[in-house]
Amino acid sequence: MAATYQLHIKDIFDGLGPREKLYSHHLARAAWQGSRIVLRQTSPESEDIFDFILGLHKACGGQWSKLIDEHGVRREDVDCFLDYAGQFLAHLGNYYVSLSADGNRKVVPRVSADALRKMASISLATTSRLEKILGPLLAVAPYSLGFPGPSTQSAYYPGPEIITKDEIAAIAEIMEKHSIDPENTRLRKTVERTAPLFHILQASAESSPAIAELPTDNHALTVRITPGDHAAELSKVCAALKEAAKYTSNDTQVKLLHEYIESFNTGSTKAYRRSQKTWVTDLSPRVENIFGFVEPYRDPYGVRAEWEGIVSISDPDETRKLAGLVSASAKVISLLPWAVADENDGKGPFEASLFQAPDFAIVHALAYCASVVWDGVNLPNYSDIRETCGLKNILFWNRMAIRVESHPPSRHVHSSEAEPLKSHSQMVNFVTTSIHELIGHGSGKLLSETAPNIYNFDNRDLPMNPLTGKAIESWYKLGQTWTGVFGKLATTVEECRATLISYYLADEKDVLRLFGLEDENTVADFIYYVYLTIGVRGIDALASFNAEDQSWGDQHARGAFVILRHLLLDGGDVITVNHSPATGALHVHVNRSKILSHGKPSLGRLLLRLHLWRCTADIKSCKEFYEPLSTVDGQFETWRQTAVAAWSDETSSLVQSEPGSKIVQPNTFMTEDGRVELKVYDATNEGIIQSFLDRSI
Repeated sequence: MAATYQLHIKDIFDGLGPREKLYSHHLARAAWQGSRIVLRQTSPESEDIFDFILGLHKACGGQWSKLIDEHGVRREDVDCFLDYAGQFLAHLGNYYVSLSADGNRKVVPRVSADALRKMASISLATTSRLEKILGPLLAVAPYSLGFPGPSTQSAYYPGPEIITKDEIAAIAEIMEKHSIDPENTRLRKTVERTAPLFHILQASAESSPAIAELPTDNHALTVRITPGDHAAELSKVCAALKEAAKYTSNDTQVKLLHEYIESFNTGSTKAYRRSQKTWVTDLSPRVENIFGFVEPYRDPYGVRAEWEGIVSISDPDETRKLAGLVSASAKVISLLPWAVADENDGKGPFEASLFQAPDFAIVHALAYCASVVWDGVNLPNYSDIRETCGLKNILFWNRMAIRVESHPPSRHVHSSEAEPLKSHSQMVNFVTTSIHELIGHGSGKLLSETAPNIYNFDNRDLPMNPLTGKAIESWYKLGQTWTGVFGKLATTVEECRATLISYYLADEKDVLRLFGLEDENTVADFIYYVYLTIGVRGIDALASFNAEDQSWGDQHARGAFVILRHLLLDGGDVITVNHSPATGALHVHVNRSKILSHGKPSLGRLLLRLHLWRCTADIKSCKEFYEPLSTVDGQFETWRQTAVAAWSDETSSLVQSEPGSKIVQPNTFMTEDGRVELKVYDATNEGIIQSFLDRSI
């Protein structure tokens, strides 16, 4: 059974003033009101499974032993179902990245239909709910998230009619032509009089104006835009945000919440973009928030985004520890492989002329409504806003603490190195994550035509491309965006690039000094364990690859594998992998003597390619290089099978998720006298279920 972890925040929360507690309470309510949106974006059955789990818990009054004592259910069946329920709620759906299966796999409880019917017999309501979901709950297929097909599904493309990749691409062109952003949409295909009809479902609390048909150049395509997707949830989100606006700390926060409300009410992405410009100017707030359709990780086409509602509380003491890295950011960027000493203050033509250090905060998450609770974020994702208004880097300290606590010693190093690697993992994770978010995502300039015949670079004296030794040949044309040009590759390439930067800078003594790493032996060991981590993360990433349809379930994992494979091919044996099929041993080895002479130059070569292709909109070169490098074939497929087998657990009710991903989060409540109290739940499956029941969603 997977362990459950608490997202600790009580001490930090208790340090808030009364007004700040009220502000955070209403924001947290807004965040959790989006839970059903995430469920609906995951699979057609997820929302009904959610209701069944909570219905069972309510029917037995949280006393699950009643199912054993009064309804004849075996204890092991109850335990298996509770394990499933805890994982399901922690991920807000029945698909998630696991370590014992490939990609974003469907998770099925190891409980028979008869056992489930016995459980459901506790009430008429649960009996009725079970019959509605029993088939999809226990059916193994569709196996994973991906483009709709026989073995994969995506709730971003709902309905019984299968939509093809070509149709999705064709609708994307029409949406771009009409300036309709895809982030807050889903796409449904129906058939009307034998002709296909495509509905762009736009998330908004309002369902008017009426359905509008978009003019197209292709008479074979009929496209309608339909507002009101997730209307009930977004109405509740807006109501909670309206309450939160009564307890803001400044006018910027008032403006931000009103722009959120306008966007979520109307579906306007223009209003949402305005909110992001406002959000980045609310510097170092005591109570931080992130709302909206933010990350496109789970859309197979790579443009439609999952709902996120995140509320956190800043930790000024921890944040101050990274003040040196923030102030040194511009200097650190000049250490990267595309820097040119005598140009742009040593940063070169592929960086912004004026690097504005972003707002950087270490926070503790109070409410994190999403399918994955990340260690850190770097937002907004809009490149034009990042370059003109700035960005924020946020590290979730209590989430990072769970990651360190929960991860067992790696199976993919020699037994003598497993414990030393684990003991170094907290510092390695902290340093690399900090650099990843601040420098990784904060660096780079997308060379673009920003207005008709106006460019953010000298188009009469084109910058030299260090990959070719010639002038650049491509850039972003007017209206083009990073995600629009790179499509499904955008997320994985950017995450891989940011990760590479964190590894590339991991041996720079001036950078490490900012983290308090100065002793020569300590630094040498730190660098060694960074490279060992590169290897282990690359092997672990293989669990995210779906061998059946040759797709990656997690784009961060895809990037981790690309880095390892590149080092194996190009790194002069700085990293090697020994595999024994007979024993199942799959061990990473690092040659300390080759880290600086072979490892770092190899990382630099890969980093330079990805950075230049991203900056110059060169999708062709990037695709030709990146896709073969991220293919799992030959010996890598053999390694994948061994890595997946290592995580199999026949005693568990389901495939194992990443350690530390089953998290129970607290809730806030208003008392009769108007105060706000924090309720903390037991780190158990029952605790997770009760926490969701208390949210009344």
